[in-house]
Amino acid sequence: MKITNINDLENISRNIRIGIIEAVYNAKSGHPGGSLSCADILTVLFFNEMNIDNKKPKWSDRDRFILSKGHASPALYATLAERGFIEKKDLKTFRKISSNLQGHPDMNKTDGVDMTTGSLGQGLSVANGMAMAAKLNKKDYRVYCLVGDGEIEEGQIWEALMSASHYCLDNLCVIIDNNNLQIDGNIDKIKNVNPIDKKIESFGFEVININGHDMNEILSAFNKARENKGKPTAIIAKTIKGKGIKFMENQVGWHGKSPNEEQYKNALEELKY
Repeated sequence: MKITNINDLENISRNIRIGIIEAVYNAKSGHPGGSLSCADILTVLFFNEMNIDNKKPKWSDRDRFILSKGHASPALYATLAERGFIEKKDLKTFRKISSNLQGHPDMNKTDGVDMTTGSLGQGLSVANGMAMAAKLNKKDYRVYCLVGDGEIEEGQIWEALMSASHYCLDNLCVIIDNNNLQIDGNIDKIKNVNPIDKKIESFGFEVININGHDMNEILSAFNKARENKGKPTAIIAKTIKGKGIKFMENQVGWHGKSPNEEQYKNALEELKY
């Protein structure tokens, strides 16, 4: 599946955002803000960029995706549902004790999840391992890892960046969801990581800055990443926390709470075509 029409991609991302709200509302808990901010990125990855097959979720030659910021699982689950890996009706079971859709992704329970994540800072190290394995086994699959801008305050991220550069992992693409908010407030106030692009570039990466809600820019960035040889790529995607729902946008309070019934209805109304 390779969807190139921008309107089609935007409609898919809208459906993913609806799925996010459905999941978090029915669970009465979860992380909508950072899930909504990365919905457009996941849309392009799963519907244009990655070589995957929902009929063969464990296909050995598939491209891999790791959601290092595992608390944004509603975005991943809604994307997997839209892509046909899981049933859309299962989104309403999010975080239920018997559900295969737990608060953080579990590779042993959910088709389409390539790595169990949730402890922030660790996903990129795993992505490095997958990319190195592809090189050693002479495989062509690529590895994509989405991390949060608050998450990159973790030291392990920078060790992993250094390793990726050292081993020339040009089959690895790191995407930073740069919505500038973490659970306690603005990232520059909590622990300033700026300038993100210059720092990662100094570690030996090819760095691409984009608007993380512009489909054309996202498509172009992944094309450039695929063409880049000899070193890994990092895409710094400037995003808006809570994107798509006005009362959630840029509001740190929506990092980790669910909407009430009135807010749920208002959100769905805003996301309708």
